[in-house]
Amino acid sequence: MSVLTRDEAHNRAQLLDVHRYTIELDLTTGDETFDSRTEIRFSVRADSANADTFVEVKPAELRSVTLDGQPLDPDSLDQNRLPLKNLAAGEHELRVDARMRYSRTGEGMHRFTDPSDGETYVYTQLFMDDVQRVFAAFDQPDLKAVFELSVTAPEGWTVLANGVTEHLGEGRWRAAPTPLISTYLVAVAAGPWHSVRTEHRGLPFGLHCRRSLAPYLDTDAEEILDVTRACFDRYHEKFDEPYPFDSYDQAFVPEFNAGAMENPGLVTFRDEFVFRSAVTDTERQTRAMVIAHEMAHMWFGDLVTLKWWDDIWLNESFAEYMGYQTTAEATRFTDTWVDFGIARKGWGYNADQRPSTHPVAPEAVDDTAAALLNFDGISYAKGASALRQLVAWLGEKDFLAGINTHFARHKFGNATLADFIDSLAGATERDVHAWADAWLRTTGVDTLTPAVTPAADGTCALTVERTGSRPHRITVGLYDRDLANEGRLVLRERVGLDVPQPAPHPLGKRPALLLLNDGDLTYAKVRFDAESFEALRTGLAGLPDPLTRAVVWNALRDAVRDGELPPAAYLDAARTHLPHETDLALVEGVLAFATEHVAGRYVTPEDRPAALATLSALCRDLIRRTEDGDSPGLRLLAVRHFIDVAAHPDTIAAWLADGIVPGGPELDPELRWRILGRLAVLGATDEAAIAAERERDPSATGQEGAARCRAALPEPEAKRAAWEAMFAADSGAELSNYLFIATARGFWQPEQADLVREYVPRYYPDAVAVAARRGPAIASAVGRWAFPAHIVDAENLALGEACLRDGAPNTALRRWLTDELDDLSRALRIREA
Repeated sequence: MSVLTRDEAHNRAQLLDVHRYTIELDLTTGDETFDSRTEIRFSVRADSANADTFVEVKPAELRSVTLDGQPLDPDSLDQNRLPLKNLAAGEHELRVDARMRYSRTGEGMHRFTDPSDGETYVYTQLFMDDVQRVFAAFDQPDLKAVFELSVTAPEGWTVLANGVTEHLGEGRWRAAPTPLISTYLVAVAAGPWHSVRTEHRGLPFGLHCRRSLAPYLDTDAEEILDVTRACFDRYHEKFDEPYPFDSYDQAFVPEFNAGAMENPGLVTFRDEFVFRSAVTDTERQTRAMVIAHEMAHMWFGDLVTLKWWDDIWLNESFAEYMGYQTTAEATRFTDTWVDFGIARKGWGYNADQRPSTHPVAPEAVDDTAAALLNFDGISYAKGASALRQLVAWLGEKDFLAGINTHFARHKFGNATLADFIDSLAGATERDVHAWADAWLRTTGVDTLTPAVTPAADGTCALTVERTGSRPHRITVGLYDRDLANEGRLVLRERVGLDVPQPAPHPLGKRPALLLLNDGDLTYAKVRFDAESFEALRTGLAGLPDPLTRAVVWNALRDAVRDGELPPAAYLDAARTHLPHETDLALVEGVLAFATEHVAGRYVTPEDRPAALATLSALCRDLIRRTEDGDSPGLRLLAVRHFIDVAAHPDTIAAWLADGIVPGGPELDPELRWRILGRLAVLGATDEAAIAAERERDPSATGQEGAARCRAALPEPEAKRAAWEAMFAADSGAELSNYLFIATARGFWQPEQADLVREYVPRYYPDAVAVAARRGPAIASAVGRWAFPAHIVDAENLALGEACLRDGAPNTALRRWLTDELDDLSRALRIREA
């Protein structure tokens, strides 16, 4: 499929104005395809007469095309481009009749049959350039139009769309016309949905999920709606422009690739956010943040949309920042920035230190294939961090004033970085253009290191040494030892500093701990001086603020990744301090890094048993500490991670047999599949047990759990079957996106390195082939989840580098291989340090 270049989009936008799409979809024509009829009303500008252009469509069959009533040859379709030649100035009408394929990869019109009850659901994900999989379109974000949609669906189905839908009878549905929106934001979701409906501030609100998930949605519906209403009201306090659409539906859909998608009036979420099993409050907080994030997009992205994909950050960085900030302001989840600091920010730091790094606002995004790769930790986590720093420097009042000017100037239109900076500049006397150049046009992570200079009178002064070029407004925390409790550090004061400094800052008496970026208001790695590091050895758990502790844990994580702190030292810190931690996000973040990266990649195979033993003992301590039942979330985290690091099967096998952890919790489906997956890795279960568990849990999640367990079995035949399922070229048997990921996650295990080593040289050519055959979503899955990350050796690295050089991976796979190989190289350096 041809990708759209920036120059092509610019030229087409100079030629055309697109007014209205009238789209008819028929979802009753079979399991493999649906019918799509599109009428596009557009005009050619007077100064562009007799010009040529094209419309995009990717059909299974192009039945007919007419332009202004005259037939065009369907055979003129070139890949996904239908040429429109010698267009006269003035109004035109294009009609396209096509048969389109359903997807199983989460792209275009995805079709899913629920194994629990046999019900079928379809939904669109048209992001970037997948609208052409559903209907013909001039597919670029700055050709906004009105969309009128009608759908014919099976009896008993409900059809959801961007606007309020009306059932006309006999399976026919019509959606209210949209305001001006971009093609990639059109949305349809159809099926026998279970719905919870209400109204707020005169607008219809709805929640929707598969029928098999109805009891779980009903349990949480009031919490979800409370968050939705609170965020909606808070945004109306922040923004002058009112919510610009006629309804607000949130549909939890199956096999969704992203966390959610900001379709105007119909936000789609992955339906894992409808919790079937016990979850922690941090997971509920994450769901609330995603709700707030997607709602922010109604203004950042939908009301005002990027002109081209080089300004992805105008969508994602703002929604990320607003999601965390508004959740903290408007809901019971007031510590969202702790979770951001420990779980999200590292995503940005990691991405920004790889060869594939790019500025938050890159100046050269040549085509849609390149743009798709920039939906990463930089556009989300780094961009949100930069905006948090901007607010700290600018002040929230001026920041919001600039935002509201931006909305007023560009509503229902498109905008660029330059437009946004101009709007901000009108609200402040500060040089926001210089700030943007320093923060948004540069790459890499600055490092801040304290240098303490003692004076003769017993006082000292601080100089913050900076590796990098960005200005930073930071808070420095000064902590003293608690005289009544040596294990506690108490805050003396927080000092605001601008880096670079004009002169050293006097501190008075030397503090026990000097913490740069206390409060986590900037984006930079921080280091410790020797005395501060020594104070943290005993005092980390005793720091009073969880956000402070998050900054410390992030600094330790960075030091491990940079080869400045041995992995064993990080595990020792976790073993010492985590049993006393009360913040769930911190416990989860530290255990996740310790398990996946430290024990999974950074220690040698010889040292892995000791690492697992340390983590197992840590989790046992947390389980013992929570026996009184006062901290069910902490206990759930401890149980999950104890399962994940179990080196011997006896204890967890007994839990599975009994259906309960002694003292609780009872084993729900998530815990049962987690235990069975670990038993499979350890060779302590078999196909019969997996099949029995699958019969016990016939849901889609159970289907995925069984696929993962089967791939994890330490048997040559199980590995062969898993490999064939992922990479075989039989289109009739190809795995869906979720089943592919489940199988890939089971396949590679550190304990099975010798068993799967023969698949390492097979991975690279097989990955290239399946990525080319199945497209960007599977290319990303094969690069992220099927990569042999646990085979940390020079041979794997050399094979991967040869594939990048000579193997011709497609754009999406190339990016993932580049990143994974850089991580592999880093793991090798850490092992050799």
